[in-house]
Amino acid sequence: MLDFAPIRSKAKTMHDSYGHLTPAQLRDLTNEMIDTMLGLIAECDDEDITFVYHDPKAYDHAAANSKEVGLAWTLGHVIVHVTASAEEAAFLAAELARGVQREGRSRYEVYWETVTTVKQCRQRLEESRRMRLASLEMWPDKPHLDNTIELRYLRGPINPVSRFLGGLSHDDAHLGQIKEILRQSREAKAIKRSQISHG
Repeated sequence: MLDFAPIRSKAKTMHDSYGHLTPAQLRDLTNEMIDTMLGLIAECDDEDITFVYHDPKAYDHAAANSKEVGLAWTLGHVIVHVTASAEEAAFLAAELARGVQREGRSRYEVYWETVTTVKQCRQRLEESRRMRLASLEMWPDKPHLDNTIELRYLRGPINPVSRFLGGLSHDDAHLGQIKEILRQSREAKAIKRSQISHG
């Protein structure tokens, strides 16, 4: 996978580092990311999906309501969040590739409380893969790679490739969170089993 750390720290720009990648490479990177997330949840059960982990840094500035601002996320919440963000980036990238200067957002996120099973998480990831890859089919044969926008949270111009990669970078930033949720969930289950066996 690509190293997004220098972009997130603003040491490098997405445009200078990866703005030259082709739609075929974006397809490969999308498949790699989805396969990585599916691999992380491969051994999960439904209890892992709804486990609320301890996250002292929990803060969601875009929470649906004030009660959810400091809420630690479940694994189901993380999956719907990352897929919605990457789909938004993919569809806005297609607009740029077509030569459109697009303002505003293009986002829909499944409500996280409805995602409570491993099956739902796998379905959401595969659906997201299909939608992201389909968005690349919307790019013209000669995409407008010089069509750029500025984003407040990234340095430098953002062309269609950079915009698409923003979604993958966001996915990448949440991989550690997925691993930590699973670590805590498995630890909690081990403690529970131990208590039952000694009870």
